[in-house]
Amino acid sequence: MQYICVTETTPISTRAADDLGPGPLAGMRVVELGQLVAAPYCGQLLGDLGAEVVKIEDPNGGDPMRQWGRQKPDGHSLWWSVVGRNKKSVCVDLRRPEGQDLVRRLVAQADVVVENFRPGTLERWGLGYDRLSADNPGLVLARITGFGQTGPYSGRAGYGSIGEAMGGLRYVVGDPSAPPSRVGIAIGDTLAAVFAAMGVMSALIERDRTGRGQIVDAAIYESVFAVMESLIADYEIGGQVRERSGSFLPDVAPSNVYPCADGTQVLLAANQDTVFRRLAKAMGEPGLATDPRYATHNARGARQAELDRRIAAWTATMPWERLDEICQEHGVPAGIMFRAPEMLADPHFRAREAIVRVAHPYFGDVPMQNVFPRLSRTPGEVKWAGPELGRHTDEVLTRLGVDAADVARLRREGVLR
Repeated sequence: MQYICVTETTPISTRAADDLGPGPLAGMRVVELGQLVAAPYCGQLLGDLGAEVVKIEDPNGGDPMRQWGRQKPDGHSLWWSVVGRNKKSVCVDLRRPEGQDLVRRLVAQADVVVENFRPGTLERWGLGYDRLSADNPGLVLARITGFGQTGPYSGRAGYGSIGEAMGGLRYVVGDPSAPPSRVGIAIGDTLAAVFAAMGVMSALIERDRTGRGQIVDAAIYESVFAVMESLIADYEIGGQVRERSGSFLPDVAPSNVYPCADGTQVLLAANQDTVFRRLAKAMGEPGLATDPRYATHNARGARQAELDRRIAAWTATMPWERLDEICQEHGVPAGIMFRAPEMLADPHFRAREAIVRVAHPYFGDVPMQNVFPRLSRTPGEVKWAGPELGRHTDEVLTRLGVDAADVARLRREGVLR
């Protein structure tokens, strides 16, 4: 049983300026197909920047993200309030021919479709790109999967965790004395979503020149692999397999976690030559910057543990507040590990409005991250939190031209929620 949510659409070029909302993507129409993290986060990014995004939902419970993460006793998910923000929810049963026809009508006037099903799923529903683009040559279809649309692994189930492992990230995360660890967020899915969103923007710019859309093929493992720096060259040319190193990067020193007298753990990052000179002066040992053992990046990397012990002995003599004063005075990057309480209390977060509070019918005001990056003239906006399941069905279909009697009939027949 599969379902899809869709949006009423009119080409951007025919929409009146006063119909467009805020944000640089105002007027762009997106149909979001998929569930969990990858496609929904891509949709969130596009919606944050002003696109109209309408989301796929299963009428019998909706996207599983509605149940994931921290929940109130009534089952409402805080995570959904973030990843579902700025979206419209309309549910159509794709088991029915009427549902499939309705989706094709809607996509014919959309700018973008985002999906994260296994390759071939859309084709089985009669929603493959060949068919959709025949009615809408300018359509951009972003397809997010574990392994991509081609290749021997393309048909495999591919969750974000598997993509993180195959892309090389899982192996290098954690302490070397322990098995490979994970980052504490769904980083593989979110990286794929970011790359997919970047691909959508690029395809839309190209469409302005040619009038033609295209497929954006974003694989989770490739999105992770893309941020793995010189991992491959390190091995093939340098003869080194990058290993887990815990709180530091091998041969990059000093850049580690150091103790303070009050028990605070502080990050210092002074691996660049000029910054290390400032750190040496802050420590009251300016001669370290010209000492052949520490004067260059390679020399410091070769004596990384020795240098870290020396810095730790210095930081341990004072509380974090005093260390922070000294580091800021000398221009040395320093900071503590922030959790949610520190973020909510921090004056810099507050001054830049990095956290916004969004009205929610069950939670009251929900604090969440603002829209990033910040644009000076057409900034994005969080307009509403993740909506109730099927909340926008009547609005969307009525504006599409489906009359109230047909909406009622389709609802009675189970095609709509």
